[in-house]
Amino acid sequence: MLLAGSWPVAGPYVLAALLLAGTGTLAWWLWRTDRQLRGGDADWRRQEEVRAGRRTLAEADGMSGTAFEELVAGLCRRDGCTEVRRVGGAGDHGADVVGRLPDGRTVVVQCKRYATSGAVPSRDLRELLGTQRHFCAEAAVFVTTTRFTAPAEAFARQHGILAVHRDHLGLWHSGTPLTALFAVNGAGQGDRRHRARWKKTYGM
Repeated sequence: MLLAGSWPVAGPYVLAALLLAGTGTLAWWLWRTDRQLRGGDADWRRQEEVRAGRRTLAEADGMSGTAFEELVAGLCRRDGCTEVRRVGGAGDHGADVVGRLPDGRTVVVQCKRYATSGAVPSRDLRELLGTQRHFCAEAAVFVTTTRFTAPAEAFARQHGILAVHRDHLGLWHSGTPLTALFAVNGAGQGDRRHRARWKKTYGM
């Protein structure tokens, strides 16, 4: 009787409280669902990037030297490099791709599609240094489908050459800007654990 008598007064407040609670619950459910969908989408995108990188490495292994140079030139253009052109071939003076980095510096690129069972020796980096001087380029990049020997990697760091080994090539194609690779130059390959993983992956 007491509840029935007070309902005309309390009823609207009770209904309002129930409505607010229901609205809050619905809002929380929508927010959680949105977060789950966004998280799933982000995971899917990351997985696609990894798969894309792997596909590119597999495809690069079967490319001709010219096609690989075109791939590298395309990645340079994607990342905002200008005046990019492939110059590989007879009389290229050791350059495969030339252009300008996004900051305006001139760059010369050497591309080597080597088998994963081998490694880039330091003499190849010395040749690129000579090429850089021939073209009066302000930056030099060496891109390969394999790894660099320890002396080659050390030579690259010493002379400011960006040495893009297979792992970094995968990152580059997956969306990492070329300019970001300068910050990790000389990392990600060459130690004992990396060589063990390399042999396991490529059956060396």
